Amino acid sequence: MGFLDKLFGTQTKEEETMTNEKVNIGIILGSTRQGRVSPQVGEWVKGIADKRSDANYEIVDIADYNLPFLGTTDGSEPGIGAWNEKLANLDGFVFIVQEYNHSITGALKNAMDFAREAWNNKAAGIVSYGSTGGARAAEHLRGICGELKIADVRTHPTLSLFTDFVNGSEFKPQELHLNNVNAMLGEVEQWSKALKTVR
Repeated sequence: MGFLDKLFGTQTKEEETMTNEKVNIGIILGSTRQGRVSPQVGEWVKGIADKRSDANYEIVDIADYNLPFLGTTDGSEPGIGAWNEKLANLDGFVFIVQEYNHSITGALKNAMDFAREAWNNKAAGIVSYGSTGGARAAEHLRGICGELKIADVRTHPTLSLFTDFVNGSEFKPQELHLNNVNAMLGEVEQWSKALKTVR
């Protein structure tokens, strides 16, 4: 395809088929600690996502892979291969991010470091929470995404520990977040389809 074709949106049949296919998007739970609330947030996002028609969504829990701390083993643990295989089969991601000391969790950073090519040329959205909506963690995550060639979308739902959780543990989101989550998912779906043509 030439430059003018790309500019004016002309697609080859192969590219048209790729952009019309449903993309597979993983909702990645960014915490592994006992008592975490990320599964509640992840299931809420999935419930919204499942009402949409342009993508297949699934929860991807880092805790299921029992990843060791990077650099402390010979790398032969089966969870490492399974983690990379799972990521390779996804076209995009929604990160459920909680803020710890102004950044993302060590578990999420470790999991991101355990893959490279499996992240490349894919799209991601971020749903964050914390005392300031997890905004500082999300900004750190954007820098990591850039290094891994993950295109993160602009719309970013932020959830407050004070107004969207009861006693910091029971997730009760305000209805006002629904529009933001749907807007973010729409961007992730579009970018995931577009980046499939790059891969």
